[in-house]
Amino acid sequence: MVENQTCDKKSLRFVTTKADWQQLAKDCIAFANAAGGKLLIGIEDDDELPPPDQQIPDSLLEQVVKKVSQHSLNVRLAPKKVTASNGAEFLELTVSRNPQSIACTTDGRYFLRVVDESKPLPPDELGRLLSEKQAFTWELQTAGRIRSTNFDEAKRAAFLKAVRQSDRVTSFVREKSDEEILDYYFFTKDGFFTNLGILWIGRREDRAALLHAPVIQFIKYDESERKVNKIVWDDFSLNPKELIEAVWSEIPDWKESYELSDGLFRKNIPHYDEVVIREMIANALVHRPYTTRGDIFLNLFSDRLEVHNPGLLPLGVTPRNILHVSQKRNEHLARVFYDLRLMEREGSGYDRMYQAQLENGKPVPVVIEGDDRVVVLVEKRIVRPEVVEFISKAVEQYELTQKELISLGLVAQHGSFSAVEFSRILNLTEPQSIRRWLGRLIDLKLIQTKGRTKATEYFVDPEILRAMSFKGPTTLRRIEPHRLQELVRQDLLIYDASRIGEIHSRIGQEIPRHKLFKALENLISSGIIEKKGQRKYTRYSIKK
Repeated sequence: MVENQTCDKKSLRFVTTKADWQQLAKDCIAFANAAGGKLLIGIEDDDELPPPDQQIPDSLLEQVVKKVSQHSLNVRLAPKKVTASNGAEFLELTVSRNPQSIACTTDGRYFLRVVDESKPLPPDELGRLLSEKQAFTWELQTAGRIRSTNFDEAKRAAFLKAVRQSDRVTSFVREKSDEEILDYYFFTKDGFFTNLGILWIGRREDRAALLHAPVIQFIKYDESERKVNKIVWDDFSLNPKELIEAVWSEIPDWKESYELSDGLFRKNIPHYDEVVIREMIANALVHRPYTTRGDIFLNLFSDRLEVHNPGLLPLGVTPRNILHVSQKRNEHLARVFYDLRLMEREGSGYDRMYQAQLENGKPVPVVIEGDDRVVVLVEKRIVRPEVVEFISKAVEQYELTQKELISLGLVAQHGSFSAVEFSRILNLTEPQSIRRWLGRLIDLKLIQTKGRTKATEYFVDPEILRAMSFKGPTTLRRIEPHRLQELVRQDLLIYDASRIGEIHSRIGQEIPRHKLFKALENLISSGIIEKKGQRKYTRYSIKK
């Protein structure tokens, strides 16, 4: 049992000798406003089992519910005493997701579960939270009152066939009758189609009548950013799966590629990897709020692809933490996508896109959140062609995990990384998180380290590069401190009274700026150079 977005562990002392009912109420409120969850009371944070011989009195169940109710509003609890495998007992407190109203403390404070923490929710975010709850109920609404017998025969047959052939669907579900499968996926309710059912297997005219059914527009621009091509899927004849297939198959630009030399052979690197394209469209369809008007735009420029999706990111998800945080907006639609292998499990889609981009020697995707939309940008260019060969050979020789491959790709693409840079790009907040992402790379000697704590520098082992015939350009990024100081001294002997930016541009901009700044500080403390002025007017000179 790991603490995450839907699970939290607390010591029994938290509700007995050191009872903190307000904090417990905050955690319950945070779960209720997110996806729901469980509080395991009686298990320490770092343990898997409760302490031996621990017993939970029956009176505690009633007391916990009573105390939480006294400190919160709109929270539904279900307590249960559980006996662990070691014979000890703990209290499992299940908090139901509140699908319509917003949970809060009795004094009007709001909280939301984000990853493994209960975060305060600012008042200006309440409207957004309410919108999220409306989006959740959209899937199960039967406002159209379309009878479940009025379906598209071909789409219904294709969906049932795909479910029964999927290895992600249990045999228990595959063996259900056709009607039972549709009920299982919430396509029908009380003899009528839900919005989700109409979206997937409904007739074209019923899908067109849905509030904000998805429309996709592809627009291509030339180098002067003038429109040269446009394809629109707006006749509502396609369900989400068919939309993804249409976008992939009907746009010829996806088939274009670079040709790289690979010894006696040539290797083709697509301008835009199929994994990236399909994942971006699937994410746009699954995570958009269907209560918000707006089309999905695929804007293809000469150097990049931008996917514009209406609405904002789910509450708790930001462009910085999108690799680690998962918040379901359309839970049942996401389940269909996952079961039919149209996307990876919740929260791992961006990992796949990172992996595909780095394997092809390209920059990682960039997520931008605007006032009314989310933009995902992927670049076409290959940053360092030689990295493609290096990553390919590393994958052949070592069975790397996804995190290891992403980490190796980032370090190889940039030459070297400081611990601070690594944490910033992957949004890692704890020191041990870097180790989890690097995995076995250091033990396998694919990556080496220099320095300690925040000053730790990660770089690809030169011996590995030579063994793999890596022909990357020589770089000053990992220049040793004493050599960098001499380089700066020689530069200032020629160019007196220079700003740090001027020095940086002359000696090599691939050198991390923090390294150059440290070299200047060391030269000043050694009495070799001096500085005059402040901030942007600071100039460095050889000390007379």
